Amino acid sequence: MISMTEVTETIRMIASQNLDVRTITLGISLLDCIDSDLGRLKENIYRKITESAKDLVSVGKEIERDYGIPIVNKRISVTPVALVGGSACRTTSDFVGIAKTLDRAACEVGVNFIGGYSALVSKGMTDADELLIRSIPEALCSTQRVCSSVDAGSTKAGIDMDAVRLLGEVIRETAEKTAGDSSIGCAKLVVFCNAPDDNPFMAGAFHGVTCPDKMINVGVSGPGVVKTALEQVRGADFETLCETIKKTAFKVTRVGQLVAREASRRLDIPFGIIDLSLAPTPAVGDSVADILCEIGLEYPGAPGTTAALALLNDQVKKGGVMASSYVGGLSGAFIPVSEDQGMIRAVNAGALTLEKLEAMTCVCSVGLDMIAVPGDTNASTISGIIADELAIGMVNAKTTAVRLIPAAGKKVGDFIEFGGLLGSAPVMPVNGFSCERLIERKGRIPAPIHSFKN
Repeated sequence: MISMTEVTETIRMIASQNLDVRTITLGISLLDCIDSDLGRLKENIYRKITESAKDLVSVGKEIERDYGIPIVNKRISVTPVALVGGSACRTTSDFVGIAKTLDRAACEVGVNFIGGYSALVSKGMTDADELLIRSIPEALCSTQRVCSSVDAGSTKAGIDMDAVRLLGEVIRETAEKTAGDSSIGCAKLVVFCNAPDDNPFMAGAFHGVTCPDKMINVGVSGPGVVKTALEQVRGADFETLCETIKKTAFKVTRVGQLVAREASRRLDIPFGIIDLSLAPTPAVGDSVADILCEIGLEYPGAPGTTAALALLNDQVKKGGVMASSYVGGLSGAFIPVSEDQGMIRAVNAGALTLEKLEAMTCVCSVGLDMIAVPGDTNASTISGIIADELAIGMVNAKTTAVRLIPAAGKKVGDFIEFGGLLGSAPVMPVNGFSCERLIERKGRIPAPIHSFKN
């Protein structure tokens, strides 16, 4: 049971340390919506989502009111649309029609985002997968709340380089189609290796085929709480540092457990997982980068950054898993650039580069996240960056991801503004040497030798 003492302590964290529940995400299976007639398929999808999620937002607000815990977003994830639409969609426009149906349903129930405009192609693309991927620029241009993801690699399957090559082109096109809005379409598109199918965080959320018909997943966040706790032990040894992070992560995760339990009970939908991530926001005092500085860095990017991040990530997980029986999703420390004021300061100071961020992704929760690059970055370079990041995930048997924004019309040193949780991002330089001959090769990179475990 969760005691009132814990609740009282949590309220103090909320009042002064930016503690929040980042999201309640309702996962919905669309497998029973499949129909060979596109019109009926879209009707089935709209009806299933609006009926399943009709009370999600109101219940979230009730929990906020009853417990005084901010729940920043209420979201929906659905079965990867490439699987659902395969029998009815014959053109990219057909898939765009499904994206618009998802958007309309999300608007009707009042959620912030809906994820699952996705394809799983780590071992190769079906015709439906390729159609969906090619439709992504138009789908994200013509919708407001739809988020898209592609799982293009895994430790078991290797990396589908045909998909990686195509995604470089798709990301460029998405940036151009949404150029009038800071190329924001790219902020709603993520490429994964080893994507978890119970992830509550956008843009990568989708409802996995191994999940039940409906499921509640909750994502918690508390960088400000961890930073404040570490300020109280400044200069202490590593044992004290680690114990402090673990104890704080435990408390933060208990908040998520409380919200998840209540949401599950009130909606009468099974509880899935708690994602115990430290996900920053643009708000002052809500930064993972500031935690790294409190650990002992002048700026993220300084020597020792990867070690500090590895320590933070591991202790967050060790503390969080004791607070909930069901921990999943991504879990750990996120290092997006645009959403973290401390990361932006490090970039502006010249301490943090794309290459150092890539090294940090070996030990963090996700990967190269919300990074703006020059608008004239060519598609093969984008594909090469994706391939590098997916290779880290594949070889290390961890989830990695890429969310790059080639900001249309922008050059190094410029800023792009997204607003809200997405924040703003400095345009970072990329390596100018070509990888085009590598990206032009067809086929896939095979799985590593240690993947063969049966």
